[in-house]
Formats: sequence, C-alpha cells, structure tokens
Amino acid sequence: MSFKCGIVGLPNVGKSTLFNALTNSSKAQAANFPFCTIDPNIGIVPVPDKRLNNLSEISKSKKIINTTISFVDIAGLVKGASKGEGLGNKFLAHIREVDAIIHMIRCFDSNDIQNVNPTVDPIRDLEIIETEMMLADLESIQKRLEKNNKKNVEEEQLKILEAALDCINKDQNISVLNSQFEKKQLNQSGLLTLKPKIFVCNVDEKSVQSGNKYTKAFSSKFGSDNTLIISADIENQINELDISEKKNYMEMIGLKETGLHMLIQRGYKILELDTFFTSGPEETRAWTIPKNCTAPKAASEIHTDFEKGFIRAETISYEDFIANNGWINSKTNGKMRLEGKDYIVRDGDVLNFRFNTWPNPFHTKIN
Repeated sequence: MSFKCGIVGLPNVGKSTLFNALTNSSKAQAANFPFCTIDPNIGIVPVPDKRLNNLSEISKSKKIINTTISFVDIAGLVKGASKGEGLGNKFLAHIREVDAIIHMIRCFDSNDIQNVNPTVDPIRDLEIIETEMMLADLESIQKRLEKNNKKNVEEEQLKILEAALDCINKDQNISVLNSQFEKKQLNQSGLLTLKPKIFVCNVDEKSVQSGNKYTKAFSSKFGSDNTLIISADIENQINELDISEKKNYMEMIGLKETGLHMLIQRGYKILELDTFFTSGPEETRAWTIPKNCTAPKAASEIHTDFEKGFIRAETISYEDFIANNGWINSKTNGKMRLEGKDYIVRDGDVLNFRFNTWPNPFHTKIN
C-alpha cells in the first residue's frame, strides 16, 4: 500500500513550492498570487530506506524497489470555502481523497509575497482552515442524517455521525471520537476533521534551525508532536544540488535531515504504518503495511492469492538478516522462524511466503 498526503493551506503560503521540492519536479505552478494552483498536482515519491541497499547487497539483487508516498498539492483555501468561496468546493472534495493532511502554515515575514491576510498569524490561519473543514463536515453530516438519506447509512456510521454532530454542537474537538470508535470505521466516515494531521511551519532560512516567534506561538497553542519546521525555499535549493553538494550545504546551514525525510517519518507515525521486505536475487523490495498486520494480510500486499493460499511465512528480522549475511546463514544459525496466520508482522521483517497455488497442490516460495 502507498499512502497519500494532501498539502493544504491558505493561498500563497508555499504549498506548491514545498510540493515541487518534495517531488523533485516543477509540476506545480509556484507564483506570487492567490489560486495559482487550481487542479491538484500529484507526485509519487519513493520512500528512502537505507535498509534496502544493505539487504540488496547481501542478496545480490538485480534491482531495488522502494515503497512510495503520494503528495497532493491542493488549491488554496479561504474563509468561506465551505460555502463555495474561492475554490472551496473543489478544495474540500480533494481533501476527502487523502489519508493524511499536511497543513502548510506561513511563519515568515516578506514584503515580496502577497498574503490573503494583512498580517502573518499562523494560529489564525490554521483556525480558518480547520473551521472551514468543520463546517464542511457539519453540512455533510446533516445531509446524511436527513430522514430520506438515513436509511442508506450503516448503523455504526450512524453512531459516528451522531457523535460527531454532538461534538460540533457542543464546540468540542471531533478527535475525541478516535478513542470511541475503530479506526477503520472512522476512516469510512469521510469526515475531514478526523483525518490525521501534520503541521508544517514554513520559515525563512535564518529560522530553519530553531524556529522564530511565529513557530513558538504556534507550537505553544497546538503542541510540537506533529509540528515540523521546514523552509520550502531551502528544500527547493537542496533538490537542485548533487549528493555531495547537498550534504555540504545541509551541514553549512545546520540542517540534519530533509523535509521529505521528516514528513515521511511523521506520516508513518500518525498513520501507524510499518515496512517489511522481500529480498532475493531478482529484487529487494519494501512494502508498506498497517501496524499490527497479520502475515496473510501482509502477503496480500504482494498478491491477493498469497493471502488466500497462505501457509507459512519464513521470517527473519532485518538485524539478523544483516548479521548472518542472508537467508542461508540465518536459517543455519536458527534465526529464521516459520510463522503462521496469526503472526503480527514487525517493522523490518524480511519475509518469504509459502502459499498454495490452488488448485495446484504445490507450495510456492517467493523471493
């Protein structure tokens, strides 16, 4: 599975600049006027993982295949979007399609870049966006709970919608529903305000290491757990350099990791994802799965037949695979396990699935 992150924010806060930097492209138009992005731009990015290279070297693989993440650059939102202001209706429809939301917040001063508001105020800007999403959810909930539509809504979804409406009416944060309902059911509700969020404070170069007055005020209000300090302009500059120049430039400005790396790490955390590997002479490949995924479900990421005919999973931890120089020594040294249908795959597991190719009675292994 791949996951999709939508980059949202007010017009002209640097969304398209960040998108181009993350996807190493110029697909998104970055211009100094509101609504320069109308239709969403989508970029699919390989997820960097040093473990792939190490596994491939041991297995002498012909190729390496990374798992991927999709970034979506969504048109800027303005106050009144839930009523159709600006590009509001399109904006809100596009957000519903993503797994997580990256809130891009302007945290820098500049006389050269137009601002839809007269002052820089990241707290106000986020509250505008969150209010519009909440109002859009309210309208959606009310429509689905109307008498004529209610009969088409599943019982569990009815409970979620009624609980969400109660939260909105009481001016409570809908996120409290995360502790009351299953994640799968909540995802099916399609409510914007329930989507996992990452806050990106877009700063200038001098603030990229330790932030500024805007980022400090923002973190004080919304917390620092899911708040990242990133300079979209710097990310763009980094992408234009070769590998050695990137390293030198990042060291010079005191940047320990790229914005892409930070966003991927945070995305995996808030979406509760893990990675397992397959590795053999043909290819070494990374696969993204939800946390607490059983071995048959992990096998279905490769092919649905693997789940249907699942027998066992030959399993080696990444650390043991590296320490024992591959499959053969790991098995000889007792580090390979045969796991059954109830096994919960761990991050970094190197797996080889045994399965029935029905109606053929033979067992087939993949590498």
